[in-house]
Amino acid sequence: MTNDQSNTAKTPCPTCKAPTSMETPTAPFCSSRCRLVDLGKWMREDYKISRELKDTDLDQLE
Repeated sequence: MTNDQSNTAKTPCPTCKAPTSMETPTAPFCSSRCRLVDLGKWMREDYKISRELKDTDLDQLE
């Protein structure tokens, strides 16, 4: 893969699965609409963290 190809690599939008460049202002979403749909799902608690976070979970991020 050349540098030109890596800069334009596409990943699927988490909401609608459309190919999306990580260079767009709404990344990883393809549009503001998809970003707001995802936010709405969090606010309606459609998405949940599966368990309570522990201090040791934060240590893994470093």
